[in-house]
Amino acid sequence: MTEEREKPQAIDLTALELDQLIELFISILSAKAWQHIGVRLTPGKSEVEKDLGKASTAIDCVVFLTNKIAPTLPTEEANRLRAMVSDLQINYVKNA
Repeated sequence: MTEEREKPQAIDLTALELDQLIELFISILSAKAWQHIGVRLTPGKSEVEKDLGKASTAIDCVVFLTNKIAPTLPTEEANRLRAMVSDLQINYVKNA
């Protein structure tokens, strides 16, 4: 018996609510920041690609977006995002 795999379906990002879209951007930017800090490998790479300039830009964007969205989120979620920002900033300094 062969198992049919479902093809991933494209998501229309414009159909997302603004808060959902901002949270998605925060997630993507934070992942890139971790990669550029040198803490995580970029997918498909065997060595870290440390670039503190790019890390700084990604972190600044995460901070900005977090500050914009935090007032609209439940307290627990806003605190989680702020803790993530702090972790990024601390790791940036440690790896600079």
